[in-house]
Amino acid sequence: MTATDAGAAASTVHANEILISLLLMFAGAKLLAEIFERIKQPTVVGEILAGVLIGPSVLGWVTPNEITHTMSELGVIFLLFSVGLETKPRTILQVGVTATLVAVIGVIVPFIAGWAYMHYSGHSQIESLFLGAAMVATSVGITARVLSGMGLLSLKTSRIILGAAVIDDVLGLLVLSVVSSMAGGAIDYAEVGLTAGLSIGFIVAVAVIGAPAMKHIAPKIIGLRIGHSLFIGAILLCFALATVAATIGIAAIVGAFLAGMALAEAAEQEHATHEQVRGVTEFFTPFFLVNIGMQLNLGAFGSHDTIVASLVVTVLAVVTKFVGCGLASIRLGLRRAAQVGIGMAPRGEVGIVVAQIGLGLGVISDHVFAVVLFMAVATTMIAPPLLVPLFKGERPEPLEGTG
Repeated sequence: MTATDAGAAASTVHANEILISLLLMFAGAKLLAEIFERIKQPTVVGEILAGVLIGPSVLGWVTPNEITHTMSELGVIFLLFSVGLETKPRTILQVGVTATLVAVIGVIVPFIAGWAYMHYSGHSQIESLFLGAAMVATSVGITARVLSGMGLLSLKTSRIILGAAVIDDVLGLLVLSVVSSMAGGAIDYAEVGLTAGLSIGFIVAVAVIGAPAMKHIAPKIIGLRIGHSLFIGAILLCFALATVAATIGIAAIVGAFLAGMALAEAAEQEHATHEQVRGVTEFFTPFFLVNIGMQLNLGAFGSHDTIVASLVVTVLAVVTKFVGCGLASIRLGLRRAAQVGIGMAPRGEVGIVVAQIGLGLGVISDHVFAVVLFMAVATTMIAPPLLVPLFKGERPEPLEGTG
């Protein structure tokens, strides 16, 4: 066998392994989703649990790798793009004040609680700060998936959660930038300020200018001779704004959400485009959810201290978001405040990314990494079952004045 033949054979084996991994992830997600649907539980939890089962911790059928990570990223990008398509800019602006307050308090309270717990447990200052940073940002994809499945994305509290999560992401990025700079020995104020300015400018520009611009551009796209032209244009816009967001330093999913929101009014009557986006989303999103479950390494919890710390941090993560974000929206009433508080609780991939950065910089131990990983996955699985009864019986509300 020549070197070329050997290389081709190895490539074929690798391709087969990738296909088997994707098959197991998708089939596992849909099987558990069906089971959870039948027992009247959120399908999101079933899909994440599928990742735990087929991942390294239990059956070991699929190991997280670059391909599964890429599919996961595409999954959450399309999920937030789809959510954006159902969210008109004016509906977010109407709850802008409340959403901002929810985001700010929802960042401050978890950060202080996480830092304080680790600090007074005897951990170093930088480890304590990293855990606080991991507890800050919300994984809006999880809550959005639940609310979208219930058909309640237009509800006022849903819009507050979506708006707060976008602001939350920017604030979380700034906290992470400061903490990472401190790990390097000094805070680069110029870089933090530039990132903040670019992030805010980008979000405002797309929200305020993007929607009116797309109203004028969309008819021209529809008039193109290529098939499914608006769908193709929508995907291009999604990838373009996701790329800009990632380049600025905020999560690509923020750009994807803003792309959908910019197109929401222009594509309102284009039901075929909505169905096409929904189809792509339904294909990719399970990979995002399964990948979260696969990140959990149960073998890291052989230590009593790690188990206790993981449980305490998870409880703190849920309670601080529930209390902080709930108090910020208390004027809406207790039930609405509870909806917002729980809706902001999942950390998902955001917490995992912060932990990986800290581990990569060599400033957090494997013990702290395991704690953050458990918290990120646990909060993601805890929130959906609590959201369903909190939103049960709700109906979308008409648009109101600002605030």
